[in-house]
Amino acid sequence: MPRDGVVRISRDRKQRRGKEVTVITGLPGPPEAIAQLAAELKRLCGSGGTVKDGVIEVQGDHRERIATYLTHAGYRVKLAGG
Repeated sequence: MPRDGVVRISRDRKQRRGKEVTVITGLPGPPEAIAQLAAELKRLCGSGGTVKDGVIEVQGDHRERIATYLTHAGYRVKLAGG
């Protein structure tokens, strides 16, 4: 996971029984700030999710909505993967 200041948003369904998950990586800041951002993103998307090792996972494919939100919040965002 590169630390180049770019937040990467991808979609994943590996080892999730076919269910899609939006994965957000490369977020700067302490774990508490990442957990708070995860709560905001889950509320924005109206779905569940989790934080694992500084990576936010939100249930469902919400890449565009999350990218728009993070861009307005001042992050450099890149959509990665399929």
